[in-house]
Amino acid sequence: MFKDRVFSVVKSIPEGSVLTYKEVAIRAGKPKAHRAVGNILNSNYDRTIPCHRVIRSDGKIGGYNRGSSAKLKKLKREGAIG
Repeated sequence: MFKDRVFSVVKSIPEGSVLTYKEVAIRAGKPKAHRAVGNILNSNYDRTIPCHRVIRSDGKIGGYNRGSSAKLKKLKREGAIG
């Protein structure tokens, strides 16, 4: 199932690193499904899946189901962004 592959890819993102929605889609086997990746991650509330480590291709942080400011704080704390 694509959702499970997305979660597996996202779980493998190390602390202090990020991937784009497009990169996650490619690694999950569906290169054009970056919007689906966003929808899958938006509905995730499992804290073991670090959804905050997935950003937009244009460098903006994108959405987060716990709020964009929370995502930004987590990424800064991990050293993924300045």
